Amino acid sequence: MTALMERPGATTTSGTQTLTFAKALTLGMRAALAADPKTLLMGEDIGTLGGVFRVTDGLQAEFGADRVVDSPLAESGIVGTAIGLALRGYRTICEIQFDGFVFPAFDQITTQLAKMHNRSGGRLTVPVVIRIPFGGGIGAVEHHSESPEVLFAHTAGLRVVSPATPQDAYDMIRAAVTCPDPVIFLEPKGRYWTKGPVDLDAPPAAGILDTARVARPGTDVTLVAYGPTVLTALKAADALAAEGTSAEVVDLRAISPLDVPAVVASVRKTGRCVVVHEAPTVHGVGAEIAARVTEEAFHSLEAPVIRVGGFHVPYPVAKLEHEYLPSVDRVLDAVDRSLAY
Repeated sequence: MTALMERPGATTTSGTQTLTFAKALTLGMRAALAADPKTLLMGEDIGTLGGVFRVTDGLQAEFGADRVVDSPLAESGIVGTAIGLALRGYRTICEIQFDGFVFPAFDQITTQLAKMHNRSGGRLTVPVVIRIPFGGGIGAVEHHSESPEVLFAHTAGLRVVSPATPQDAYDMIRAAVTCPDPVIFLEPKGRYWTKGPVDLDAPPAAGILDTARVARPGTDVTLVAYGPTVLTALKAADALAAEGTSAEVVDLRAISPLDVPAVVASVRKTGRCVVVHEAPTVHGVGAEIAARVTEEAFHSLEAPVIRVGGFHVPYPVAKLEHEYLPSVDRVLDAVDRSLAY
C-alpha cells in the first residue's frame, strides 16, 4: 500500500470519488510521478508543508525530497532549473506560489521556455509544466489575486490552460505532464475547495489540452468562460432557465490554443455570445474571442459579442473584490443587453 494511502484520511487512488479540486490535482500529480521516475515537482514550500494550498500534500513523503523539491524563494531559478532538466530528459512540474509571483520568472518563460523548440529547429523539446494558482475570490492581499493569462497566451510556444472542474483538474494535469510543449497550468484558487466526481481510472480525453467542452447545452445565448468563471456562468444559466432563457455554457479549458471552432459552432446555434473572465476585458481573452466570432460567424450573430470581466485597474483590496469580479448579476445584465437587440 502506498504512503499516500496509509496516511489517515487519505483518498484511495482508483474508482470514482467525490473530490475537491485541490485533491484531484494532488492525485493527478501523484499518478504522473508514479508513472515516470523522471517526472519531478519543484517549488517553494511544496514538500514538507505540502504547498500553501496543500495541493502537494503527502507527495514528498511518498516520492522523496529528490523528486518533490523544496526550492529557494526564486521563481526565475525554479523555471531556469526546470528548463535545464527538460533538456536532459526530465519532466518538471513547477509550482509558482501565487499568480503575482510569476513575474520574476517572466523572462525565463517568454524568452527561453517558449522559444527553445522553435530556436532549435524542432530538435529540442522542453516539457515543463508551470502551475500557477490564479484569480481572486479568497480575500487575499496585494499580488495574490492576479489574472496574467493573456500575457502568456500572447507568447507563441506556450500552451495556456485552466481546468474548471475536479475531473478536468485530474485529467488535464496528467495530460500536461506528458505533453512535449511547455504548459502554463492556471489553477483557479477560488475553486480549490469545490467538490465533484472524479473517475481516477479514466485516461485523459484525447486532445483535452486543445478542446473546449459544452458544460451545459442551450439555444438562446452562448456563455463562454474558463477556469474560475465557468461556475459563475453555470449559475447564471440556472437563473436564466428560471426566466425561460436557454443558455449554452462553453468551457474553453484551453486559452491558447483557443478552440475557436467549438465557440463558433455554439454561436451559430444561439446567435448571441457573452464572454466571462476575471481578467480585465481591455486587451483580454474576451476581445480575441469577440474578434474571432465576428470574423467566422458574423451572419449568425443577432447581437454584438459582449464581454464581462475585471476592470482596467489594479486588483482591489479584499473588501472590494466582489465589485471587481464578474458576478452572476453582471452576466445576467450582459445577457439582457444581448437579448434586447
